[in-house]
Amino acid sequence: MAHNISDECISCGACASECPVEAISEGADKYVIDASKCTDCGSCVDVCPVEAIKSPE
Repeated sequence: MAHNISDECISCGACASECPVEAISEGADKYVIDASKCTDCGSCVDVCPVEAIKSPE
């Protein structure tokens, strides 16, 4: 199960540049994670300045 980006996302792009598998892209209102590409490495979580990325539950 992939990580999720909440509505708290400020569209800074820090997560997209950190993703080693390019699973994160800019969406209409916030960045989004492509679940089919996400490897749950957690790199994006560590760089998000507003803690908008949550681990899968």
